[in-house]
Amino acid sequence: MTVQAFQLEIHATPEDLVAQGALLWHHWSTLAIAERGRFTVALAGGSTPKLLYRTLAQTSGLDWQHTWLFWGDERYVPADHLDSNYRMVKESLLDAISIPPEQIVAPPTTGGDPVQDAQRYQQTLQQIFPSDWPSFDLAILGMGEDGHTASLFPGTPALEVEDQWVTVGQKEDQPRLTLTRPALNASRQVLFLITGSSKAARLKEVLTTEPHLPVQRIRPQGHLLWFLDAAAAAELPLHITL
Repeated sequence: MTVQAFQLEIHATPEDLVAQGALLWHHWSTLAIAERGRFTVALAGGSTPKLLYRTLAQTSGLDWQHTWLFWGDERYVPADHLDSNYRMVKESLLDAISIPPEQIVAPPTTGGDPVQDAQRYQQTLQQIFPSDWPSFDLAILGMGEDGHTASLFPGTPALEVEDQWVTVGQKEDQPRLTLTRPALNASRQVLFLITGSSKAARLKEVLTTEPHLPVQRIRPQGHLLWFLDAAAAAELPLHITL
């Protein structure tokens, strides 16, 4: 089996995991701002990223004036909806920091047509990233128990889109806007945050088998990192190759 090189860290608790994630955020942002004048991040939804955002909100020394925030995926609901990833990020991070409003670039979800709103978000990203692909400095991702990541679900058309930056993902009858695999894979850093025993069996499958799940098809041009807590890593073999 050919496996892309990656970095894997196992932390005792989710709190330990996000503390290290905040340190890396500071390191990567400092480098990106020094080299390119800004730090661009595609955010994820979920409970573990939420814990990271709360930690970042309390972390001193972060340069929010030169940080740009985007969303890796978003449910097709209004921004104040309980299921909105934007609302979660706002309540856990944005309300506690000072960041220029134009540097908060959330997907549009109220136009009534998910396909058109996906195109609108892509056009916005293309204005900010004048290149073939968006090249985020950091993309934060999670993993569902079915092996999905962002809103790229097993067996759905969104997973196979290769000529767009943004497309419409589908979970049952619920549309979602999502970055595509090529857009995510153009990132300089991809950081998976995985916690909890409910992810352990799937995580073992992901890290020890040939690619057949959406999460296994995230192979960035830059660095790939997996941050796990002890519960999520409980079933990993000791001989796994890093």
